[in-house]
Amino acid sequence: MNTLVFDIETVPDTDLGRRLHDLRDLSEEQVAAVMFAHRRQETGGEFLSLEQQRIVAISVAMRSRDSLKVWSLGEEGAPEKVLIERFFDGLERYTPDLVSWNGSGFDLPVLHYRSLLHGVPAARYWEVGDHDPSFRWRNYLSRFHWRHMDLMDILSGFQGRGRVSLHDMAVLLGFPGKIGMHGGDVWDAYRRGEIARIRAYCETDVLNTYLVWLRFELVRGLLSAEEHLQEIARVRRFLAESPAAHWREFADAWPAS
Repeated sequence: MNTLVFDIETVPDTDLGRRLHDLRDLSEEQVAAVMFAHRRQETGGEFLSLEQQRIVAISVAMRSRDSLKVWSLGEEGAPEKVLIERFFDGLERYTPDLVSWNGSGFDLPVLHYRSLLHGVPAARYWEVGDHDPSFRWRNYLSRFHWRHMDLMDILSGFQGRGRVSLHDMAVLLGFPGKIGMHGGDVWDAYRRGEIARIRAYCETDVLNTYLVWLRFELVRGLLSAEEHLQEIARVRRFLAESPAAHWREFADAWPAS
């Protein structure tokens, strides 16, 4: 069974902002400032509605057979359409179980809207049993099916008041949590051209989510204590064998228990 843990990072869709607010001669930064200002007036905060979010990074962790890989889709600076195509192509090819933190509330709706924008086919993802009967009772779209597990949703009992952040949950369980930046830093990093840093940050979020998922598999009886320790050892080997700076920082922030 293939398991794919995923996360996305986004910035304001300033092309949409120009059309929504009839802005023509302003810079990208100025358009974004107007978008944030309108959002503050509407909600009191600057978090843009999901259709106004443009994807700049998608990172994944794939656990299959005896391998664990963590990477960001596409090349640095690849167009949004390419990133989305890579994500849904992976689902078409491997039909993995998906794991996320707040994927139902953020990542997947954003992917829905942006795939509509770019016309990206995703037949396997949208399957609910019309062509493959096995998807009727186990598909990516139903909140209560296991082909996509939104850990934040599940662990909160599907109650908004019970939700916690990925960082807090990871730290609670002894994992590193956020490394180097937080989601609110992505726009400023993007403006500085720091795509590599954004991708690295997204990858560490994915690994935190993967570690939380392993603990969940232990407590729901799908991993024995010995198997869980073996999976943790696999993650530590991945970190030890990777030369990337963000993985060294992650390993340093995660002392052996």
